[in-house]
Amino acid sequence: MISQITHRGPDDEGYFSDFGICLGHARLSIIDLDSGHQPIANEDKSIHVVFNGEIFNYIELRSDLIKSGHHFSTHSDTEVIVHLYEDYGDDFVRLLNGQFSIALWDANKQKLLLVRDRVGIVPLFYTRFNNSLIFASEIKAIIPVLNSSPSINVHALDQIMTFWNSVGQETIFEGIYELEPGNMMVFQGGDMTIFQYWEWEFSDAHYGESDHNLAGQLEDLLDDATRIRLRADVPVGAYLSGGLDSSVLTALVHRYKKDNLRTFSIGFDDKSFDESDYQKEMIEHLGSDHSHLSCTYRDISDSFLQSLWNIEAPILRTAPVPMGLLSGMVREQGYKVVLTGEGADEVFGGYDIFKETKIRQFWAKNPDSSFRAALLKKLYPYLNISQPQALVYLKSFFGAGLDDPSSLFFSHIPRWLTTAKTKAFFSEDINAQLSKSAVDSMSERFAPAMSNMDAFQKAQFIESRMLMPGYLLSSQGDRMLMKNSVEGRFPFLDHRVIEFANGMHPTKKMKVLNEKYLLKFAMRKHVPEKIINRFKQPYRAPDIPAFFRDDGESDVTELLGSEYIKKYGFFDDKKVSRLVEKIRRGRATSYKDNMALVGILSTQAVNYLFVEQMGNRETIVKH
Repeated sequence: MISQITHRGPDDEGYFSDFGICLGHARLSIIDLDSGHQPIANEDKSIHVVFNGEIFNYIELRSDLIKSGHHFSTHSDTEVIVHLYEDYGDDFVRLLNGQFSIALWDANKQKLLLVRDRVGIVPLFYTRFNNSLIFASEIKAIIPVLNSSPSINVHALDQIMTFWNSVGQETIFEGIYELEPGNMMVFQGGDMTIFQYWEWEFSDAHYGESDHNLAGQLEDLLDDATRIRLRADVPVGAYLSGGLDSSVLTALVHRYKKDNLRTFSIGFDDKSFDESDYQKEMIEHLGSDHSHLSCTYRDISDSFLQSLWNIEAPILRTAPVPMGLLSGMVREQGYKVVLTGEGADEVFGGYDIFKETKIRQFWAKNPDSSFRAALLKKLYPYLNISQPQALVYLKSFFGAGLDDPSSLFFSHIPRWLTTAKTKAFFSEDINAQLSKSAVDSMSERFAPAMSNMDAFQKAQFIESRMLMPGYLLSSQGDRMLMKNSVEGRFPFLDHRVIEFANGMHPTKKMKVLNEKYLLKFAMRKHVPEKIINRFKQPYRAPDIPAFFRDDGESDVTELLGSEYIKKYGFFDDKKVSRLVEKIRRGRATSYKDNMALVGILSTQAVNYLFVEQMGNRETIVKH
């Protein structure tokens, strides 16, 4: 029997999380449905705001607004928004430093604004229904308003099975959309217009400046970004993984919390995923009060279905699940806010994919070079490439797309081709419905913005505009934090830090193959050398072993059975059966098998939870 993930009906108190709205032709009824309170308004009640998130520079903004004659009835950051709108109109958002989804109603102009933060930390979904605009911070708040269950968006599914997330405004549900990062929607007179107020743009603003000068500016920016994100009326902690980014972050937090620095981390019984030794190094260096959660295979499998209820989309790795368990521990310890190091890899060029792009560019220009294998060894020193089979695989993987090194997507082609192998399990019916390729959708949406970028910048752009908001900040970030009502804050994603870094030459981010060069240079006096110089280990979690354990299979694997596979129709029953049988027999599994297993299982679960279960209007049970 599949573990029941159940939900409250639309009449239950507190059903809509954060905020929601239904806007018809005649009038607007706007309520903060999470708290039950009326929204914040201006002095004459002509402008109302519903707001999810944080404005970190609200103290400075409030002071300026008071000086210009505005009167405040609260001390909240929300009220800053209405008065900024009075003075600056739609441009008010450009003054905000924060993470937010905002709904602002201008009664005089009969105009609604929906706004999402620059990098996509806070979600915002919407749909058009019966001449109304409906929006909320979670899809599960929208579905009960509709007349029928949503349908799975097969093109979005195709995109997720290629890029790990859907493209642009698409979600896994047909007709339900997500406002993109840095976008504003204007809804007026029944017409909807969306424009982009901020984008990841690269310049040469800081080309030619010395390392010392750049490092000093960067440290000052990071210090202030951290300082304003420590503003809270509740205790604030920090995630400490033992990697460079979280270590730099906790070192910055320590400047303001020398005697009460509270840190949290996660580890795994499987030592191949564990970073505990580096965490201990940083804990001792800062003297933090630290809590560590050890995650088992059973923890992951037992929490998988509940995690997907929060994620609201298929995933290809189980990595989000332990992050939900970690936020649960944080909440149990009495903390509601944590700072994390997310974003540093995107902003400063830290991922292996940036190194791979450099090496593959060299390969494309020097096809006969004897250094090709040596470069692979430098990139992955832990791999035994002396084995012929391993070398053949790596050459095949890195060789993908070498015939067109100027391609917009050159950096990501090997990864996408590997991920896309999961689509070999699609049913004939799904394949027949796919009228446009995932890569074509990607090109249509992002090619214009990427046309004048170099190879390194293109790779950064794809990571920052696609994978980060679509997966890392959502499935693995906001959804797993808010699952336990914990708010994550991200100093590396302060727009001032991003814009400064985007004005640096790529060699300041990656010097030869030394990733995040300037960040290391700027913080080398504040972080132990062992961590500064450690080989980067990406955060990972066990996949297949979590569901096929020594003590028996997880209940959720029932969704991989022939009955459910045929019933939902997304995947080929025979191919899925062969994969499951291979795993049950204990035969060696690959990275491809891992992604296929999690991708298939999570798609089945999403359909089970949101189409089948939420479609049963008689099901009103506890969340």
